[in-house]
Amino acid sequence: MVKKKTTILNATGLHARPAATLVKLASKFSSKIFLQKDSVEVSAKSIMGVMSLGAEMGSKILIIADGEDEEDALKQMHNLIKSKFGEES
Repeated sequence: MVKKKTTILNATGLHARPAATLVKLASKFSSKIFLQKDSVEVSAKSIMGVMSLGAEMGSKILIIADGEDEEDALKQMHNLIKSKFGEES
């Protein structure tokens, strides 16, 4: 199991499009992937779960990956968030 803290950087936070992009990426991995904000933990493979976090710009989240491709999953999930989901230059 690997974990990494990150911050939502895009201005609109995890609204529908970035949440869908995140879920699509997470679903490519066999590992279990979770996002945790405050005391709430949800599957990163669930659009409803991800959106229920209400993660706005500046929100601190923890990415948790557990499985055979956990390192790659964690890296790619973090890079997607760090890239602001391609919404901003």
